[in-house]
Amino acid sequence: MGLNGNANGNAKGTRQEDAEPKQAGLTQLAICIGGIYMSFLTWALLQERIHTTTYGPKSQKFNYSVFLNTVQSALAALTGYVYLYLSAPKNASGRSIPPIFPSRAILLPLSLIAVTSSLASPFGYASLKHLDYITFILAKSCKLLPVMFLHLTVFQKRYPIYKYMVVAMVTLGVAVFTLHHPSTAKKASKSTNLNGNSNLGLFLLGVNLLFDGVTNTVQDNIFTTYRPYTGPQMMCAQNIMATLLTVSYLFLSPYLAATGLGDWFGLSSNGGELKEALNFVTTYPDVGWEVLGFGVCGAVGQVFIFYTLSHFSSLLLVTVTVTRKMLTMLLSVVWFGHVISGMQWVGVSLVFGGVGFEGLITRREKLAKERAKKEAAIKKGGKKEL
Repeated sequence: MGLNGNANGNAKGTRQEDAEPKQAGLTQLAICIGGIYMSFLTWALLQERIHTTTYGPKSQKFNYSVFLNTVQSALAALTGYVYLYLSAPKNASGRSIPPIFPSRAILLPLSLIAVTSSLASPFGYASLKHLDYITFILAKSCKLLPVMFLHLTVFQKRYPIYKYMVVAMVTLGVAVFTLHHPSTAKKASKSTNLNGNSNLGLFLLGVNLLFDGVTNTVQDNIFTTYRPYTGPQMMCAQNIMATLLTVSYLFLSPYLAATGLGDWFGLSSNGGELKEALNFVTTYPDVGWEVLGFGVCGAVGQVFIFYTLSHFSSLLLVTVTVTRKMLTMLLSVVWFGHVISGMQWVGVSLVFGGVGFEGLITRREKLAKERAKKEAAIKKGGKKEL
């Protein structure tokens, strides 16, 4: 974990081929897809169960998102280091493990994604108090929206017309799904507080998506600028910094709760989130095992995600994760007995149809560029022979 700028991660230009992903075979592809599906489908089921199950005579729920986030990031950091060690090339003296933090310059962007990724989850979990889990999963598939917004406003990037069409389809799909919420939810509360809670839930979810967009945008920038920074290095570094950040919050929150900031941010004054979470897990051990399983599934899933990025392409990864989210939604409907109306299925079709259409066009563009590159190389080779 030394700060060695000579190893890799310098913000200097390197050969383009160094950054190209290494293509693996069909067996590795099948393993990646199966690993992502199995780990994150289980992860999603545990996530919903942890946040919806009630415990004890007072029907208490486990609402300690920062503690949950800390468990996952700590396990992912440990798993990421094992992944980094196993993926390091061997030499005569052993494995040549690249540094997790290869330069001082990379610390700032890594810190930014650690902050945004750590803040995203609490906002997402808070939105679940006002929105059902199906709406949450559907909206989480709309990461294209905040990413495009950031590129338009911050990087002044322009997109082809079809990408704006995809954004329109996704936005319309989310609107249709939300507006046609099942009538059972309306019967649960006849007061006007339901709309207010729904609006608050959508706002919290919007902040969550914005932070996710910042995280993904900065990650792309790191991989482009600090070549040849690898997926295992990123996984380990990001989770180490995120764990340090959330652990600091857990230890400082009892002291912050005693100040004016505690009332402003709604911090608990009963010993802080760490103490309350540990007491909850001690009282109800079943939730402790579920939290541990949640963290393990998230950590293992990240390995498959970064392996896919390293050996295939981001386009393939987007296709796999989007279909995984669709399977998660359908599995949630079957497992927890949710009800989806006909118009909500229209919204689902618009969202995933738009993302799938974008993936198809992007794939065609990439194949066209690869063909042009090969033709240029052939022509160049022919000229050299002459």
